Amino acid sequence: MESSLCSQSTAGADADTGARGVGGTWRGAPQPVLVVSPAGTVREANESAAALLPSAVPGASLPAAAPAWLPLAHQRLTASAETASPGDSPDGAGESVRGEAGDRLLEAYPSLRDDGAVVWWLTDLTDRRRAEEAEEAVRLERLRTEFLAEASNQLLASLNPRRSMEVTAQLAARHLADAAVVVAPALDGRLPMTYCGPGGRITRQDVHADAGSVPGLSEALQGFPPVPSRWIDPAAAPEWVVPPGFGGPVGSMAVTPLPGHGVPAGALILVRRSDRASFSESEETLARIFAARAGAAMSAARLYAEQSAISRVLMRELLPPSLRPLRGIEFAGGYRPSDDSERIGGDFYNVHPGTGGDEECLAVLGDVCGKGLEAAALTGKIRNTVHALLPLATDHVRLLNLLNGALLGSRSNRFATLVLASAVRSGAGVRLRLTSAGHPAPLIVRAAGRVEEATTRGCLVGVLPEVHASTAVTELAPGETCLLYTDGITEARGGPFGDEMFGEQRLREALAECAGMPAEAVVERVQMLAAEWVGPGRHDDMAVVAIGAPRRQHPGPAASPARRALPDLPPQERHPV
Repeated sequence: MESSLCSQSTAGADADTGARGVGGTWRGAPQPVLVVSPAGTVREANESAAALLPSAVPGASLPAAAPAWLPLAHQRLTASAETASPGDSPDGAGESVRGEAGDRLLEAYPSLRDDGAVVWWLTDLTDRRRAEEAEEAVRLERLRTEFLAEASNQLLASLNPRRSMEVTAQLAARHLADAAVVVAPALDGRLPMTYCGPGGRITRQDVHADAGSVPGLSEALQGFPPVPSRWIDPAAAPEWVVPPGFGGPVGSMAVTPLPGHGVPAGALILVRRSDRASFSESEETLARIFAARAGAAMSAARLYAEQSAISRVLMRELLPPSLRPLRGIEFAGGYRPSDDSERIGGDFYNVHPGTGGDEECLAVLGDVCGKGLEAAALTGKIRNTVHALLPLATDHVRLLNLLNGALLGSRSNRFATLVLASAVRSGAGVRLRLTSAGHPAPLIVRAAGRVEEATTRGCLVGVLPEVHASTAVTELAPGETCLLYTDGITEARGGPFGDEMFGEQRLREALAECAGMPAEAVVERVQMLAAEWVGPGRHDDMAVVAIGAPRRQHPGPAASPARRALPDLPPQERHPV
């Protein structure tokens, strides 16, 4: 629009000048106007031009009165006019040029007169440039905000360390450079590297190299104290820093640290081709902001992976084991953690085989007060302590008192209930010694379907200075089973209205239907009925252990009549079922 107005003004000026000479109507124009001779001498200047270019007075040379770009444009225009054929429009006439005058941006529109002089109409574009720069800054800021939002979403979408490194490299190569390299802290003398080339292809490899060979990389990998981005001379960078298949010479490289949560997450290397401009200050700032978010995500993923590995090891050690027949005795167990805990909780069981062929096997089932990891930690302590006290398992009460002393001496204020069952083959059957310490008494399923409760009672472990308990002795005939269970079974709430406890009576009725069944089948039946009872409702930990006498006699030392006799019990601890 300005060009059109200038053309109209120029045409008017030419017509008026032809009629009245140099003193045309352009003198009152609001925009600066200069009339310059073919030789480059200022002939006239209006008030606006005099205010903008004080040296532009009549008789002054244009190079001395105006910025260098205007005399150069004037020279090209007049030279083109001299070489033009008659009747032809001079080459360059009417074409505008731009340049700066101090802190102002000007655009000059030429108009060639018949006498060879040029009228230069100057337009101030400073405000327009500022508006365009502000608009461009807003656009860039919006793009950077969108990029950082996308980066945050993608980086937080996974807690896998490998995936976090790949996403970091891909985002950096797509938005910050032509290619990117993510370097993790050294591991066993190796630098784990993740490359992303111009096509977005990810390559991973472990490089046996010294990080000190790349300027700034060692400092970036250390993470603390914080270090700024470091520019690298591409000629001095080793080959293993450039992504495979980069294609073309490297023009610029920068190393930016990836700060983590108290630990260094790694370093980011940005690579650009030689045909692109080097990194600007604003791009470096954006790279640092991105690196901070990427480093936090990579650090969180690495910490999560480490914690997951620790949890897996702990769960493998704390989860109840799979039981199998031992010494000719059937053992089976089942465990279901509560909805409020992890895979490990407060209920536990274990079976310890005797050291010799005729030694008793000790089954332990317990319930620690509380749920979750704290209860699981105490569970692990009880299991380890019982294992250490196995040589004393011939005397249940003594074992319980030693365990009680260990718990009282710990920093935990939790307690536990336990039931101990020592089992050994006795002819075709199994002889049991059962001791309860604050735990529900075991139930025995006889061959005819009758369900009996072992007459054993005792106090909690980890509360009183001394544990008092009684031990019951019983025999299992072939096909009979003894069930140890936690109160998570009997206190499970469910049923038609979801608020009724499963109860001991239902458990007895279910066991009565299991007469003659193997121990594993009894466990599966009890677990199935309890699960159906609670349905989708909440429940506590549930644990059951079944000890059975096989229907067939198992040959071998365990069934030999020469087995070792059970130790005699004190009268106050001997209670037949």
